Amino acid sequence: MIPLNLFSHFSSPWPSPVSTKRGKKCDIFRGKWVRYPKGPYYTNVTCRHIFQQQNCMKFGRPDTQFLKWRWKPDECELPLFDAAQFLELVKGKSVAFIGDSLARNQMESLLCLLASEGDPIAVSNIKYPLSKSCLYTDYNFTVASFWSPYLVKDIDAKPTAGTPNSLMHVFVDEAHEAWMSQIEKFSYVIVSAGIWFLRPQVYYENGNIVGCHLCHKKNVTNLTALYGYRKAFQTTFRNLLSLKNFKGVTFLRTVSPSHFENGEWNTGGNCVRTKPVSSKEMRLKGLYPEMYSTQVEELNAAAKLGRKRGLKFRLLDTTEALVVRPDGHPGYYGKTVHENVTIPDCVHWCLPGPIDTWNEFLLQMLKMEGDSSLGQ
Repeated sequence: MIPLNLFSHFSSPWPSPVSTKRGKKCDIFRGKWVRYPKGPYYTNVTCRHIFQQQNCMKFGRPDTQFLKWRWKPDECELPLFDAAQFLELVKGKSVAFIGDSLARNQMESLLCLLASEGDPIAVSNIKYPLSKSCLYTDYNFTVASFWSPYLVKDIDAKPTAGTPNSLMHVFVDEAHEAWMSQIEKFSYVIVSAGIWFLRPQVYYENGNIVGCHLCHKKNVTNLTALYGYRKAFQTTFRNLLSLKNFKGVTFLRTVSPSHFENGEWNTGGNCVRTKPVSSKEMRLKGLYPEMYSTQVEELNAAAKLGRKRGLKFRLLDTTEALVVRPDGHPGYYGKTVHENVTIPDCVHWCLPGPIDTWNEFLLQMLKMEGDSSLGQ
């Protein structure tokens, strides 16, 4: 389990994006969930961007109470998401989400949150499978997601590629071309990675096998998932720092916990809760605490190097808020990629749902970037 002080130990070294009325800084990532009877910003009827797998209400989820909670920071209020304000902040700019299907999950949440102010047009300038790009023409604002579950080069890492036990080949010292070939032009880059690193995988450096995780191959060094995880973030941040024309702000969206209970995904585990739990009742477990600390350590290292180049690296710390939301997953109420598979989805997040808070956080951080009075 995660130590009680882990989140505070790895708090962002930069100014918090929200101030209280008294002008004091407030860490919006530390708080609790409180009841919010008004419910969500949108529904599956008012937003057309919800991926079937996360469209919980369309596919029969019977309860709606999980939608009636808001994140309340300990020392201030988290402002409601303002779609018009967000679009004004990003006018003439661009946002990219790099990662796996949870990165896409966040992008689709953002599209839904912005739906009250406008609908983007699809742009077919991304040639890689499962990546997408949209343009808000009235604002000249582009938002894109780049499918790259390991952040670095891999072989055949697709949602339909075998099972979570299939062996993956990961080149930990080579950035994934899907995002590397286009990221230089983006104003804001949100980087994330997580659950794919728990799969069996063979690690390559300089084109040669250096070890593996759960591959059970003779004469191959056994390495932990954290080896590949750390290397992937090192490579990602190093490549962003090396891009001559990259001027964007990089955000690390911290690891998103799954919530299988009463077993794992393949041993009868499920996620049937209907409301948040307390931080005493549920904490990070397994490798997640070390994954969290690893990615934050690498972000801090990149930030130090970034200051020499005038590049900003920021912490979008979503983990504490979401670890206590086992009620926010689709479970059985979503159309899966594999039609005949009946495994509950306790990894992704319903739309609407708790994941919308990630973009409430993001809006406040973008406001911080645009407010020079908050400093660096």
